[in-house]
Order: sequence, then C-alpha cells, then structure tokens
Amino acid sequence: MKIDVMVAGKEHLCYVTEINDTIDEAAKARGTGIARRTDEYITDKINQGKAIIAVNNKEFVGFCYIESWGHDKFVANSGLIVKPSYRGMGISKRIKKAAFDLSRKRFPNAKLFGLTTGEQVMRINTELGYVPVTFAKLTDDEQFWAGCKSCVNYDILMRTNMTKCLCTGMIYDPELIARQKAEEEAAKKKKSFWAKIFK
Repeated sequence: MKIDVMVAGKEHLCYVTEINDTIDEAAKARGTGIARRTDEYITDKINQGKAIIAVNNKEFVGFCYIESWGHDKFVANSGLIVKPSYRGMGISKRIKKAAFDLSRKRFPNAKLFGLTTGEQVMRINTELGYVPVTFAKLTDDEQFWAGCKSCVNYDILMRTNMTKCLCTGMIYDPELIARQKAEEEAAKKKKSFWAKIFK
C-alpha cells in the first residue's frame, strides 16, 4: 500500500461524487453536522488548485480543500474526510498538514481557521498551532456562514445568533505565532546572556 497525499489536479475530478458521498456518510455515522458541498463546488476547488487529495494507487482515500474569505484575510481548511477503511493510519494528519502548507503558501498573511466537531481534527489543529476561539474571532463573511446551511445543526447556529454551535472554532494567526516566537527567542538570548555573566 502506497498512499500519496498531494494537491489535487484535473486527473482527480473523477472522485468528486465519491468525495461528497464519503462526507455525507461520515456526517450520518457521527450524528453531527458536516456541510455538504455541491459536486460543482468541489470541482471548482480542484480546478483552482485549492484541494488536497490522498489516493492509494487509483483508489480515493481522503480529501480536504481550502477557501479564502474576507478579502483573503481568512482561510479555512474544510471538508476533511478519510474513507473509513483507511482511518487510524495517520492519513487525516497528512492531509491536514498538506492543506495547512498550501494555505500558508498561497495566503501567507491570512489567519487560518476552521470549524470542527471532531476530536482528532482538534488535536491535529492544535499541533499545527491553532487555538480554540469564539465564533466572533472568525470571519464575518456571510458567504462562509451560508455554507453552514446544509448542516443538520444550522438551527443551533441561528438560535444563538451565530455565536455558538456544536462545532469548535479554531484559528492559526501568523502574526501571533511570529510574535510568540520572537518573545521566546528574546527570552533565550536573555537567559544565555545572564548564564555567561554568572558562570
């Protein structure tokens, strides 16, 4: 078995319906909301070079796509799915990392964010530097939130005036990460300086 994870291209358009069906099946099995996209939407993401796919030879294994919002100030990694027969092999982590890298390459100054009900996705996001945030910290782009309409939990989002749902909002802020790294580096230099003086 050789599972390849890559930016999806035109040769992967044949998997679009299977991708959406796999997302639907996962939503039903978990009993939580995963918003279904149209086949045209997924096709568009692939054609724009904004999707990551995992394949085992010619068999579809997993998928994720990226989308920018709020004039490219925010980027979401969405639709992360791995076929049940391939779960537990670390594939979702590889797909998520590839989507993260693609997002950082194409939108280096954007805040990366996501909504998830999955514990595994939260764990992967945390490893990548995401932190949980309130929905107010996410994009206010109406088109993004309109994408939640096909989720079974959309009524919860509406009842709470778009402040809460069963999903957890998570964000990766490159400015915050850079600031934290600079502070850590300054602290190391200071510690090293005093260590030399008091040798």
